[in-house]
Amino acid sequence: MEISQNAALVVVDVQKGFEEADFWGPRNNAGADDNIASLIDVWQASGRPVVFVRHDSSMPGSPLRAGYAGNGFKEYVEERRGKGAGPELLVTKTVNSAFYGTPDLDAWLKAEGIAQVVVAGIQTNMCVETTARMGGNLGYDVVVAYDATYTFDLEGPFGWRRSAEELAQASAVSLHGGGFARVVTTEEVVAAAQ
Repeated sequence: MEISQNAALVVVDVQKGFEEADFWGPRNNAGADDNIASLIDVWQASGRPVVFVRHDSSMPGSPLRAGYAGNGFKEYVEERRGKGAGPELLVTKTVNSAFYGTPDLDAWLKAEGIAQVVVAGIQTNMCVETTARMGGNLGYDVVVAYDATYTFDLEGPFGWRRSAEELAQASAVSLHGGGFARVVTTEEVVAAAQ
């Protein structure tokens, strides 16, 4: 696998509100935050661009709503912002895809001449997957660092309930098998980016 010298790391919704277990329920992948931090460190040290995405939920009562403490980035992300040698962008959004945020991510990537994006963050089957799918549809070479993402148990139609791990795996299969993105490990990404 090759990671281009100007590949953008897109860090999706790594916000304090996702720590509120009573709201979200059980999650998977306890090591995701360490993996996200290591990706940010490698990107910043190598001068590659980093995009930090924040979800400003419009739902009353959401732990991610604007003006609430949970809307802020987790501490390890916040303390890394502005520390890289390369370009950095903050995108805010109210929907699942970082490509429907402010400022326009697609326009910024094109202006910077970026053709490859590496996606990490929260939630695997929601905003990470939607951002990766749209990136693929827009023609970007999309890489998803699977173990630098996590999600939560979820109930859908017909009383169907799936665990966070089942949902994350289904998301990875859809993205990779469907040709939207290459789903790989953080270790593979870091090795290719150094």
